[in-house]
Amino acid sequence: MARYIEAACRLCRREGEKLFLKGDRCFSNKCAVERREGCPGVHAKRRGRFSEYKIQLREKQKVKRMYGLLEKQFRNLFFEADRRKGVTGETLLSLLESRLDNMVYRAGFVSSRCEGRHYVSHGHFLVNGKKVNIPSYEVKPGDVITVRERSRSSARINESMAAAASRRVPEWIELNTGAYEAKIQALPVREQLTHPMKEQLIVELYSK
Repeated sequence: MARYIEAACRLCRREGEKLFLKGDRCFSNKCAVERREGCPGVHAKRRGRFSEYKIQLREKQKVKRMYGLLEKQFRNLFFEADRRKGVTGETLLSLLESRLDNMVYRAGFVSSRCEGRHYVSHGHFLVNGKKVNIPSYEVKPGDVITVRERSRSSARINESMAAAASRRVPEWIELNTGAYEAKIQALPVREQLTHPMKEQLIVELYSK
């Protein structure tokens, strides 16, 4: 399985904003976006002017990196969104949010989507009582995500849940921390996704 293994903070600096790839570090004063100005690389200051294509490309790269997908995965997800009924851009964001690795992150069981992908792949979570180890598994409203019994002693999961308690769990997730359980009430609508994303630019890029 291909994955990005280089420094995650470089991705945030390249996009010029926090993508929350490093969990708790992104909320501390150690965040590279706050500590170091500009893009990474020796020639970072020679970036040229922004064309219409470049703006669209950067938006696609930002969203793709934020959710931890590679290019082929992201492109296939866009084509699936385009095939379904509704507004393509909003459907794309809905499909990204419905991934299991994203949902365990949103529920606070892990500190980042990357960590969510790792823990899901190693079988630490159940969906409706059945083990699921596929990070791209599409979670639906009404599904219940549970931390496996043997994984509840994991220091990392408990640390993540403790840290998440200070931040608000999204309203579309009903969290029961005592039972290590999260029920998906609904998939988020566009207005509930507060991170600045311009999905229409991604639609325009892939529609060329």
